[in-house]
Amino acid sequence: MPSNNPKTPTRHRSRSETKTPLTSTLATGLNSAAYNSPTKSRFPKQSATAIGDVSNPFIAPTKSSSRPPSPIKRLTGGIQVTDSLAKQASGGIIRKGSAESRIDVITRDYVPPPKTEMKRSRSTPANRSREHGDRYIPARDILNDEGITKKLDAMTLEAVSADPAHTARLADAVGIQLDKRVLGFHEPPPPSASSKLMAEHREYARSLYTRPGELASNTGAVTNKSRKVPTVPERVLDAPGMADDFYLNLLSWSALNIVAVALTENTYVWKADTGDVVHVGEAPEGSYVSSVDFSADGTFLGIGMGTGDVELWDIENNSKLRTMSGHLGQIAALSWNGHILSSACGDGTIWHHDVRIARHRVAELVGHTGEVCGLKWRPDGELLASGGNDNVVNIWDARMGTGSITGESTEASRGGAKWTKRNHTAAVKALSWCPWQPSLLASGGGTSDATINVWNSTTGARLHTLKTPSQVTTLHWSPHRKEILSTHGYPTNSVMIHSYPSLDCVAEIRDAHESRVLFSALGPAGDVVVTGAGDENLKFWRVWGQDIASGSKKKKGVKENDGDFLWGEGIPKANRTTKSGVLTIR
Repeated sequence: MPSNNPKTPTRHRSRSETKTPLTSTLATGLNSAAYNSPTKSRFPKQSATAIGDVSNPFIAPTKSSSRPPSPIKRLTGGIQVTDSLAKQASGGIIRKGSAESRIDVITRDYVPPPKTEMKRSRSTPANRSREHGDRYIPARDILNDEGITKKLDAMTLEAVSADPAHTARLADAVGIQLDKRVLGFHEPPPPSASSKLMAEHREYARSLYTRPGELASNTGAVTNKSRKVPTVPERVLDAPGMADDFYLNLLSWSALNIVAVALTENTYVWKADTGDVVHVGEAPEGSYVSSVDFSADGTFLGIGMGTGDVELWDIENNSKLRTMSGHLGQIAALSWNGHILSSACGDGTIWHHDVRIARHRVAELVGHTGEVCGLKWRPDGELLASGGNDNVVNIWDARMGTGSITGESTEASRGGAKWTKRNHTAAVKALSWCPWQPSLLASGGGTSDATINVWNSTTGARLHTLKTPSQVTTLHWSPHRKEILSTHGYPTNSVMIHSYPSLDCVAEIRDAHESRVLFSALGPAGDVVVTGAGDENLKFWRVWGQDIASGSKKKKGVKENDGDFLWGEGIPKANRTTKSGVLTIR
C-alpha cells in the first residue's frame, strides 16, 4: 500500500478480523459492481477504468498530496455522495452484508501528540525549594505514607461531610499541618497535665512569682537600683487587741506628731517626740472602737464607736468634750474638714457634724447601698470622697447638701454625689487625695478587685489603673515625690511604692506583717509611715526619709529651710520632721 494513502480514523475502522490488502483488481471490481436497492442504487455506475477515483470514499487517489483528504469530504465531481452514505461515513456504521463489511483497511493506532510543558510565570522561580515554603504558610514538611497516616489519625472529621483521605491529600499538597494553626508563628506552650483545680490555684498564685521588679532577697523586699528603701522598720510597738477587720480604720497620725490607735474597746495615743503612751477613753460596755481620726491641727480627736456614737476628745487636756449620737450602725470611718466632722455609718449614710453647735448634724449624704468604709476630705475642704462595701466610689461637692438641719433631714438637704464610679469589683476602703495635684484621687479595691484607680475629680475621668497582687487596704501620696504608697493584705501582706504616672513598682516590702496590713498613717513630715495589722504590732517605716535626711535633692514645689522640709502652716518647726532618734529600736 503506498505510503501516501490516507489513514482511516479509529472510529471508521472495520470490525472484521480478516486483514485483506486492497489490490487493484479488487478496486476495479468494486468500481464496476452495482448494488441494487429497493429504492435506489447505493452507488452509481462508474467506468472500470477509473481506478483510484477520488469520488470513491474507500479508494484514495494515487497522486501524492500535501495533506490527506478527509474521508467524508464531498467533491463536486465524480460519484454523488448520498445522505445515507454520508451518515455511514461520518458515524462509522457498517451494515451487515454490504461491501464495507467485507473489507478491512489496515491502519496504525492513533498516537496523541506529546504534551507541551506549561510555561512558568516569570514571578515564580524555576527551582524553588520546598524547604523555605511560602511567606504566608509555614514550612512544608515532605510527607511520606507514614506522615499521611499520622495526619489521618489526628483528624476528627465526619465521613458524611468529607473524605479524610481527600482532606489529607489536599493538606499535603498545600503544605498545611492539620493539627496546627495556618499562621502560627510561635509554638504554643505545652498543654498542662494538671487538673482543673490545680490550674486555678496556679492562676491565683501567679502574682506571687511575676511581680514587677522582683528580686531575690533574704528580707523579702524588692527595691529599685536607683532607690534604697529600708526593709527593716525603725520601731515596733506592741498593740495587743488590734482587730483584724478590713472595714475599720484604727490608726491616725496628727500634725503634732502623735499617733492614735484603737485596741478593741480602748483608745491610746503615743507621742513620738517623747515616747509616752496615754489612755484616752474606753468604749461603752459591749461595744468597741471602730475608727479614729485627728483634726487638721492635731488638737482634737474623733472616735467612732460600734454603737453609732461619735466622741470628741481634747488631746491636750485628755478630756472628752461631747458625744454625738444618731447613727444606727458602726462608724467605720471619720474625716475632718475644719469644724465639720464627717462620719460614715454601716447603713450607707454619711453625716456632717458641726462640733460647735448643739444640733450637730448639719447634713446627710445618701449615695451608698452598703457600708461606707472609706472617707476622706480633700485638704482644701471642697470635695469629699467616700468608698463603700457596694464597690462604689462617690465624690461629693461640699457646696451641696451642707445646709443646717432642724429636726429630721429633708430631701433638700440630701445632696447628690458629683461623681459616682463603679469600676471597682470589691469594697473600696483605700482613698487618698494628692497633695501636689488636688484634682487627683486614688482609690483601691478589696480582695476580688485588688486594683488602684486614679481619678480626675474635675472631669470625672479615670486616668490610670494598676492591678496589684492582693487587696488594697490603704493609700498615701508622697508630699515630696511623685509617688504613691499602698498597703496590701493576703497573700502578700506588703508595702509597695509606685511611681506616678507610670505606676511602676519602685520598692516593695513583702511580708511587712505576719497578717494583713489593714491600717496605716503618714507622719506629719511625710517621711515615715506607720502600719498596723492583726498580728498586734505597729511598725514604723522610713520610706521617703532619704531625701529629707540628706537634703541632697530638692523637689520642685517643696520649700526648704535650714535643711528641714516645711509641712503646712501653723505647725511648729520642731514637729515638721520625724526625729529618727526617737523611732529607733531601743
